Amino acid sequence: MKLFLHNTLTRQKEEFIPLVPGKVGMYSCGPTVYSMPHIGNMRAMFTAGLLRDVLKYVMLYDTTVVSNFTDVGHLVDGADEGEDKLELGSRRE
Repeated sequence: MKLFLHNTLTRQKEEFIPLVPGKVGMYSCGPTVYSMPHIGNMRAMFTAGLLRDVLKYVMLYDTTVVSNFTDVGHLVDGADEGEDKLELGSRRE
């Protein structure tokens, strides 16, 4: 069985071939933690989980996943200085 994914760099559908035969390493964004979860900020986690499950249980690759907590340390307005989104959300709650 072959797996084809859309390559956003080339804008082409390409066959997935792991760098190390039989093994896959994935990095994905984790949950957004500064406010209530909603479908917009959970989409990345859902999609990464779905891809992980296909790679691990359907394609039978030895799969390792690393995920972060999104927006910890990110500033409200995206500038170099200002208020942290997590701290603002914590005070709000």
